Amino acid sequence: MIRRLRRSLVRVGAMASKETTHVLRDPRMLYLALVMPVVMLFLFGYGISIDLDRIPLGVADQDRTEASRALVHTLTESGELTVAADTTPEGADRLFRRGDAAAVLVVPQQYGERLARRERVALQLLVDGSDVTSANQVLSKVDALVRAETRRLAGASVAQAQVPLTVKVWTRYNPAGRSAIFMVPGLAAFIIALTAVLLTTLTVAGEWERGSMEQLFASPVGRLEIVLGKLIPYLVLGLLELLLVVAFGASVFDVPVRGAPVLVLLVGFFFVVGMLGQGLLVSVITKNQLVATQAGLLSALLPSLLLSGMVFPIENMPVPLQLLSRVIPARYMVHALREILLKGNGLAVLWPDLVAVIAFAAAVIALSTLRFQRRLA
Repeated sequence: MIRRLRRSLVRVGAMASKETTHVLRDPRMLYLALVMPVVMLFLFGYGISIDLDRIPLGVADQDRTEASRALVHTLTESGELTVAADTTPEGADRLFRRGDAAAVLVVPQQYGERLARRERVALQLLVDGSDVTSANQVLSKVDALVRAETRRLAGASVAQAQVPLTVKVWTRYNPAGRSAIFMVPGLAAFIIALTAVLLTTLTVAGEWERGSMEQLFASPVGRLEIVLGKLIPYLVLGLLELLLVVAFGASVFDVPVRGAPVLVLLVGFFFVVGMLGQGLLVSVITKNQLVATQAGLLSALLPSLLLSGMVFPIENMPVPLQLLSRVIPARYMVHALREILLKGNGLAVLWPDLVAVIAFAAAVIALSTLRFQRRLA
C-alpha cells in the first residue's frame, strides 16, 4: 500500500513537473497569473467607486442675507459640496437636465429674520434622483451638515432644552465609509476566480489540440494523477496571486488586515483548488481552447460578479437567486475575506465558508476526474 502510494506520488510529481515546464515556457501564463490580477485590482479599485466627492450643488438663495450666505458657506466649506450655480427653484430642472448639479438647495425668504427670532425654518433640497446611489449620498451629506449647523446656531442651552436625548454614532470597521475598503476584498475573490478558471481551461483542451493526449493515455498514469499533476503548478500560482492581491490592496488602498493571514491562505487554498477544478472540468468537457475559454469566462465571470455579494447584497436578491448563489464559491470567499481582513474574525465565524469551499473543490475535482476518459473519441 505504501509502495503504491509512493509510486502514485512520483507520477503526480512527474506530471506536475511537466506542467510547470509548460508554464515557465509560456510567459502568457505568468502574465495571466501574476500581472493581470494586479492590473485589474488597480483599475477596478480606482474605477469602481461609490464615493462622491465635490458634489455640484445649485443654490436658490431667496433671502440674500448674511445668514443665508453663512449657511451656504458652512455647507460647502468641507469641499464635499461645491456651488455649481446660483439659480431659482424653477431653474432646478434645467440644471438637472444639463447635469450641472446633483441637488439644489432652496433658502426661503426671511430666513435670516426667522433665524434671529429663533423660529423654525424649513429648507428645501431638490435632488436629481436619476442616480439613486448618488441621490442617497447627497441627502445623507446635506442632512448631516444641516444638523451640525442647526446645533451650532441653537447653542448648548437651547439644544439641551429642545433635544433631551443625543445620539453619538461610531462606525466600526470602515469609519470613513470608503468604498475601496468594501470593494477590494470582493474584487480580490472575483479576480482570483476569473484568472484561476482561465489558467486551467486551456490545459486539457490544449493537450487535445496539440495531439499530446495520446502520450498521456499510453503512460501508466491514472486519471486522478493526471488531474492532480496538472493542478499543482497552477495552485502554487493561484496562492501567489492571492497573496499578491491582498498585499497590493493593503498597500495601495489601505485595506486593513485585522485577522490572521493564515486564515486567508486556508480559505484561499480550497477556493483556488475549486476554481482551478472548475476550469479543468470545462476544459475536459469542451476539448477546444476557444470554446473552453468562452465557457470558462461565462461560468466564472457573471456568477462571481453578480451573485457573490461583491457589489449587490445577497439579502436584497430574489429568493431564487439567493438559492442559486449558494453554489457560487465566490460568495463564500468574498464573505470570508471581509470577515478576516475587516473584522478580524476567526474560524468560529468562518467555518461555514470553509466547509462550503471545501465541498465545492471536492465536487469539481471528482467531476473532472470522472469526465476525463482515457480514449480519443
